[in-house]
Amino acid sequence: MIRILLAEDQGMMRGALAMLLNLEEDIEVAVTVGTGDEVVPAALRARPDVALLDIEMPGMNGLDAAAELRERLPDCRVLILTTFGRPGYLRRAMEAGAAGFLVKDGPVEELAAAVRRVLAGEKVIDPALAAAALSTGPNPLTDRERDVLAAAADGATVADISLRLHLSESTVRNYLSAAIGKTGTRNRIEAARSARHNGWL
Repeated sequence: MIRILLAEDQGMMRGALAMLLNLEEDIEVAVTVGTGDEVVPAALRARPDVALLDIEMPGMNGLDAAAELRERLPDCRVLILTTFGRPGYLRRAMEAGAAGFLVKDGPVEELAAAVRRVLAGEKVIDPALAAAALSTGPNPLTDRERDVLAAAADGATVADISLRLHLSESTVRNYLSAAIGKTGTRNRIEAARSARHNGWL
């Protein structure tokens, strides 16, 4: 049996996916969790063959959980399953060591087949998303520019961001200006929206 850890924050979706996957003769959902912080501890206890991870979950996101799983449980294959088919997310997932990346609107048969394929050592990537990732290019933002832009996304002032990230106000302005230039937008709100749309934040 292929043992699976399923991480999905929406209870109904988590239950439905577990039920559908358990109908497969060779797949067993060994453990389910609803937050990113639960992924690694649950995986260390259950020792799944494959971890199916959503990206946007409370606590640690699925991409960070994938990176930690790669370090703590390298034999566990990670398959990202998300509503958000953003090119930047795909790149970050591959950098975090994920073996696959699928969007949730596909049929469950494709998901079961993807589980078997990643366990066999293959990479499984949604073809439309792969094409979009190639056309979008890599994330142009540095880690610090991403931090500042993410902090600005909720409308925080330069002074607020400065306090939150322990940076001077002039440094915050410089990072924001660089991020605006790199995203080809007119202001920090547009820059944050563009970066989020591309999966760079």
